[in-house]
Amino acid sequence: MKIILVDDEPLALFRLRRALERESEEVDIAAEYTDPNEVAAGVMEHRPDVVFLDIHMPEIDGLKLGRRLQAVVPGIEIVFVTGYDRYAVKAFELYALDYVMKPVQPDRLRQTLQRVEEKLRIKKARPMPDGHSPIIRCFGQIRFQLPGREAQLAKWRTSKALELFSYLLHHWNRMVNRGTLLELLWPEVEAAKAAQHLYTAIYHIRQTLRACKIDGVVSIRVGELEAGYRLDIGSACVESEAWEHRLRQLDALTGDNAAEHESVLSAYTGDYLGDHDYLWAEHERERLRVLWQHQMKKLGEFYEQTNLFAKAVEVHRSLQDICPENEDSYFSLMKLYDMLNHRGGVEEQYWLLLEKVEKEQELPISEEIVNWYERWKSEKVV
Repeated sequence: MKIILVDDEPLALFRLRRALERESEEVDIAAEYTDPNEVAAGVMEHRPDVVFLDIHMPEIDGLKLGRRLQAVVPGIEIVFVTGYDRYAVKAFELYALDYVMKPVQPDRLRQTLQRVEEKLRIKKARPMPDGHSPIIRCFGQIRFQLPGREAQLAKWRTSKALELFSYLLHHWNRMVNRGTLLELLWPEVEAAKAAQHLYTAIYHIRQTLRACKIDGVVSIRVGELEAGYRLDIGSACVESEAWEHRLRQLDALTGDNAAEHESVLSAYTGDYLGDHDYLWAEHERERLRVLWQHQMKKLGEFYEQTNLFAKAVEVHRSLQDICPENEDSYFSLMKLYDMLNHRGGVEEQYWLLLEKVEKEQELPISEEIVNWYERWKSEKVV
């Protein structure tokens, strides 16, 4: 288990390293950082499995740094180390594999290492598409794709059955407590009636899986030792997991493998469960979107640097299709069309920016873009 430690206090780093080394002989402390500005480069160099990251640092918020690291190295795990009280920590838990409180207690640290080991085990064991395995598509809408066939959109009996399946898919590697499901889906319903709704929704899910002819692979298991349910995906793979795995296997971007990078990135066809407004999926949705955007921008910059401007345009067009609210893609395309002497393209992108950002979102366009456009316009006047 390769680990990087980040804390602006040297003494805290020393104590955490000693505590980790006492707990497991499998721990390999690859690097320690007190300067958060050095962490991204260190993560790229060492490619750790997990980063133990202090939340409260003077130069940068640990949560923001954690997101940045996840974008730089896809699939990296973050464990936050914090002196915040337990109520505040619950807000941070969504952004990490785990958290530990300062001062670090041996029992709690042991639990964290067990969680990391379990996550790493699952990553190694997760099924990946091989052309012969079913795929559970989850970019945009949930669809099931059997080997050699097109992905099919399932017909769900109720929206609750769809959300229940989506939630179990989101947590497919673990048992979900029955009480958690009742509180999530039927919070205002009396307990006995909510339980009946849950049993009915489970029945409808099984019927849907059967109708899609995937019930022989994907199934719902009832907990034996605890009251809950777990989605067993068998030999199937989850689209978002498989996509992130492929992305993580890519070598550094060069002219020789740019097409491979483009192929992997083009497989991101929409946000994770993006057609469904599930608040519980928002963090994963945002994490994958940020990861994709980061890699796409790198690809676009590479094409610009190698004077492949038409390819760069395609990249930014794709960014714009999935993230129309982000003004960066409009500005990038304006500059690219200017380099290509495509005046109509520049005008079109500025007009689209006005429509999408200023009118629909009621947000002002950045002063930098407005000034660039005004200068460009004055230069084009004959």
